[in-house]
Amino acid sequence: MAGHNKWSKVKHIKAKEDAKKGKVFTKAVRDIMTAVRDGGPNPDTNAALRLAIERAKAVSMPQDNIKRAIDKASGNLPGVKYEEITYEGYGPGGVALMVECLTDNKNRTVAAVRHAFSKAGGSLGTSGSVSWMFEKKGVITVERDEKEDEIMEAALEAGANDILEFDEVLVIETDPNDFNTVLEAVEKAGATILESSVGLVASNEIDVDDETAQKVERLIEVLEENDDVQNVYHNMK
Repeated sequence: MAGHNKWSKVKHIKAKEDAKKGKVFTKAVRDIMTAVRDGGPNPDTNAALRLAIERAKAVSMPQDNIKRAIDKASGNLPGVKYEEITYEGYGPGGVALMVECLTDNKNRTVAAVRHAFSKAGGSLGTSGSVSWMFEKKGVITVERDEKEDEIMEAALEAGANDILEFDEVLVIETDPNDFNTVLEAVEKAGATILESSVGLVASNEIDVDDETAQKVERLIEVLEENDDVQNVYHNMK
């Protein structure tokens, strides 16, 4: 019996590790696909894609998976036609959400997204219902260290709009068109880049209580578990 319990525990740990690895791979794939859609499929001319590929390799993602993600985002998979769609809606507490999708079956995707909103007590909105609350920006998050003055100077000289200082990181904001230029500049300045992407940033955030925040986070988790969903943005503080 003891041996059986030990094996059950081993299987449970392995299942948790596999799930964790799956989530890491999913994030890496989405980072690659977002970078391709924003800057093209060539890592030599797309700094965001080059970094996304490096991060994917760092978590031991197979080369075939990386290539498939690039081909899918650039529409090069034979026999499959993908469509970019963004859904808008309100989650618990009136939190606005934008859900970016890449799908080969629009009906399947909208049904899944609508079900997730409905189950969470939210509602899917019409086009334009919440998009006015968001602005497209390049966002680069780097570690703070002894080179941060040089990094900030390099970012501003390359065209960064703003640099937000937090305890452990700097968050550099750019216009989408300047994103790759700024990213290359901070990379050359020796920055340790933690995150880098062009995405939607809420212009006005709202406060919610802890219980509502947990409900919104669960809705985001459910949405991100869908393979068609690429990115989820919200205006929760």
